[in-house]
Amino acid sequence: MAKLEHRRTENIPGDFYVDTTCIDCDACRGLAPEVFTAVGGQSAVYAQPQTKEQRHQALIALTACPTASIGTEKPDPDLGHVRAEFPVPMDEEDGVLYCGYHSEKSFGAASYFLKRESGNILIDCPREASPLIKRLGELGGVSRMLLTHGDDVADHSVYHQRFGCERWIHEGDRSALREAEQLFKGSEPIDLDKDMVIIPVSGHTRGSCCFLYRNKYLFTGDHLAFSHRRGHLYAFRDACWYSWSKQIESMERLLDYSFEWVLPGHGRRRHLPAGEMKEELKRCVEWMKLR
Repeated sequence: MAKLEHRRTENIPGDFYVDTTCIDCDACRGLAPEVFTAVGGQSAVYAQPQTKEQRHQALIALTACPTASIGTEKPDPDLGHVRAEFPVPMDEEDGVLYCGYHSEKSFGAASYFLKRESGNILIDCPREASPLIKRLGELGGVSRMLLTHGDDVADHSVYHQRFGCERWIHEGDRSALREAEQLFKGSEPIDLDKDMVIIPVSGHTRGSCCFLYRNKYLFTGDHLAFSHRRGHLYAFRDACWYSWSKQIESMERLLDYSFEWVLPGHGRRRHLPAGEMKEELKRCVEWMKLR
């Protein structure tokens, strides 16, 4: 829980604040960009919420924060309701939901839940959180946990024990999850189901993968994200743990696919028509080659 006595001096006066335990994961800035910003290597409140929607987004960010570094000077009566909202629908028609409850074990990476008749899927793992676990159970539980790479396994054992879900990870990152029931192998795409393609994208880690759902949603882990500051899709050059040249090759292979959403673990989401998304991806590849 955030502590008022540890409130950062960079926060403007008002109810919401960030304390000194912030790890600068960027989650709050992506969820409530009208309230939070980056200052001095951590997040801070630069504008107190002025509307009901801004306050709601700030409470979403407070709940999602992996280190509980966001607080309010006075107890908020809506916080309990906000906590119970997760997973938050991103696209009701396709059953794509954002889990929130980021984990410090994954340095604040995002995770997602897919509501499917053929079995629900968890994309990467959130932290252990009773409201989320309860709600996932109400939605039918989890049959598979697909992990984009070894950095974002978080509290996988809790969700496995609760739902009996199979944990899938690429063999290249097996050392991060030796308990995995299933492994992706090789460098070629895998049709996991009729609506899900596994695309190995070695680079950020040896076993990084992207998951393409319904040729519309690309779950990218730490392979690809949108940069608000740069204004285009990009990759994390300073957080490439295996091979930057391999990551460029992997990025180029994504040009063979059509999708409208980039849903990363770290970095900002991006939603564009498929044609525009492909042009942005080409720009990203050219940017990477200059790094």
